[in-house]
Amino acid sequence: SRSLQPTTNAELSRIIRELTPEIIAGVVDELLLVQHGKALGYRLGEEQFQDLVEGIKTENDIESDEALLAVLEEQEGMTLDDLRRVMEQQMLVSQVQQIEILNKVSITDVEARAYYDSNLEEFTEPAMVTLREILIAAPAEETSVNNFADQQARAEAQSIRERLLAGDDFSAVAVSVSDAPSRANGGLIGPIQRSEISEMIQQVIEPLAVGDLSEPIQTPQGYQILKLEMRTEPAPRSFTEVRDDISNNVFNDRRLAEYNRYIGILRNDAIIEWKNEDLREAYESYRARETDPVPPS
Repeated sequence: SRSLQPTTNAELSRIIRELTPEIIAGVVDELLLVQHGKALGYRLGEEQFQDLVEGIKTENDIESDEALLAVLEEQEGMTLDDLRRVMEQQMLVSQVQQIEILNKVSITDVEARAYYDSNLEEFTEPAMVTLREILIAAPAEETSVNNFADQQARAEAQSIRERLLAGDDFSAVAVSVSDAPSRANGGLIGPIQRSEISEMIQQVIEPLAVGDLSEPIQTPQGYQILKLEMRTEPAPRSFTEVRDDISNNVFNDRRLAEYNRYIGILRNDAIIEWKNEDLREAYESYRARETDPVPPS
């Protein structure tokens, strides 16, 4: 863009201040790939460039070359030659990465299966539960008056449990009498991971079968009745389900490792001539502390 085409030393200094060392390093890596692509004989042919231009025009509803030139100038500060140079650089980077990196990276079904077997916990769905609750509020302070209110709340909770055991609909009763915010959903809680439930509640629901009710549980808020609506045990997803995910993850790890190896070779072989000392210092400082370079997209 125009902002990256300085015409004065002051403007160049401004751009350098705005660029992070990471961006500078990324630009250098990309230029190394472009240079190697040119050395291999790749170029953006006229016919290929025109096809790309037509694609841009179609995607952006631009009717003519003149209109495209106007848009480039207004929005990007670019000429058609600038566009071609950018496209050719992108093509060269892509070609070099395909030949020197991607073609050397693969993962077999045997390797994917071995990864699956060694990392089964990564593909295991957690234990889940769905509950319904009814809360009968009771005062927390221990006074004679509050003690009586607590006994009333306990008795009411026990009476409600007996109604439920006799066949009353839990959801309807929750809407009618519960003091918990979940009353708006018929007392529904979840589904949630079992590990996210308090240890006390886990112990309460552990012996319950789906559909069972707990005894009234005393909590700081009052007396709570729980119904176990659903429970699932930890279950690994099948290898077939996760095969593509494994391939993508392992492939990306290997791609990055191969990129780091290859770009390291290009850097070691390159002779970089710096026109600006600030850029050189920023680049060398970044390289000195860098561990995982990221390949150009």
